[in-house]
Amino acid sequence: MATRRPLTAAYRCTECGWTAVKWVGRCGECQQWGTVVESAEQTGIVRSVSPITPAADRAAQPITRLTTSEAPRRTTGVGEFDRVLGGGLVPGAAILLSGEPGVGKSTLLLEVAAQSARAGRRVLYASAEESTAQVRLRAERTGALHDELFLASEIDLATILGHVDDVRPDLLIVDSVQTVSSGLSEGMAGHPSQVREVASTLIRVAKDRDLPVVIVGHVTKDGSIAGPRILEHLVDVVCHFEGDRQTSLRFVRALKNRFGPTDEVGCFDMAGDGIAEVADPSALFLGHGAPVAGTCVTIALEGRRALPVEVQALTIKNPGPNPRRIVSGVDAARVAMILAVLERRAGVQVSDKDVYVSTVGGVRLVEPAADLAIAVAIAGAVRDKALPKGTAAIGELSLAGEIRPVAQGAQRRSEAARLGYKTVVDASSEALDKALRDLITRGRPSLAEGVPDF
Repeated sequence: MATRRPLTAAYRCTECGWTAVKWVGRCGECQQWGTVVESAEQTGIVRSVSPITPAADRAAQPITRLTTSEAPRRTTGVGEFDRVLGGGLVPGAAILLSGEPGVGKSTLLLEVAAQSARAGRRVLYASAEESTAQVRLRAERTGALHDELFLASEIDLATILGHVDDVRPDLLIVDSVQTVSSGLSEGMAGHPSQVREVASTLIRVAKDRDLPVVIVGHVTKDGSIAGPRILEHLVDVVCHFEGDRQTSLRFVRALKNRFGPTDEVGCFDMAGDGIAEVADPSALFLGHGAPVAGTCVTIALEGRRALPVEVQALTIKNPGPNPRRIVSGVDAARVAMILAVLERRAGVQVSDKDVYVSTVGGVRLVEPAADLAIAVAIAGAVRDKALPKGTAAIGELSLAGEIRPVAQGAQRRSEAARLGYKTVVDASSEALDKALRDLITRGRPSLAEGVPDF
């Protein structure tokens, strides 16, 4: 009986080396599109490498002999962006800035380019999505005109490199990597192989010339950076620009930073005449006026920043079998759990009421430290009692009704004291029902008539 000839892998992924007997459009291992090619083609996976003796100045040295001086940083002139980068631009650094379409990436980078030009550094802004006239119109509107800011509208990588040779900039901005193509790689602009080739070339230029390069990257529907995953591994810094289009507030977060911390957040305000820094955004997420029933302030952490955020709740009697639960800015599943704890552990009847929970200013609370504030706001709405002025609540709720400590509790309490919150209810109350009672006893010296009675 003849034996069956074993199947050989005819195709291989250029990213991870995954093999397949037939061509597929998406790698079954790393889930990248367009990376599966025939095994006979060059895949970048080297089978054997001949050793090469390094030069004397590149020889390996004991780590104790190496200097620890940091690379000199260059400030961009935009303090909030410098905060996220860890103090400024490092020569030769490759920075990837991602964000949804229309969030303001180009406006932010145009402001960075203008401020750097005003500081005496030459900047080359290569736009592959807009013409130079369109960029000039935005620069006039935002006041970003300067003689040291050079504009180029190019989609060819080789031409952009030619501009770099001619201008010799101190900062290069490419907007965006998905719209630039290279003649050394097949496929249209935006194809994974093109994105990888363009990014690799720009990063190599940055390292060879000690030239900081900021690359704009698009995002997919789920919010991740479009293109091959290796793009994030190649660059030194990955920043994400985010914000709700219904509000003017924008945040820049560092998802990866080889030169600084990754827990910093920069705050900006998008206005008609450009983008402005928000050095102290404490008042952006608070209501104004006298205390109202169903409101409570918590201290949330955005990176290393402690910000006061007001949570608002509204309850309406609903005799039907399925009361509504509508939330905005908080997690719906978390609110459902808090409602169950309120009714079972604290005796607050909510099963027969429609409950609406929202945050002020469009901020989104995702950390469990806001649990206690949500619970207190709902309890106040049910009893129609306002909290005393200057009260904040910080804590995570368990299903047993316990209040657990949260990360950076001391920093949150310090920020609350700085902003004038004299009564802070936290894990020291131990249980939710005790915390609701503490709002009376601990706040009594500063309360007027009508003390909330939970």
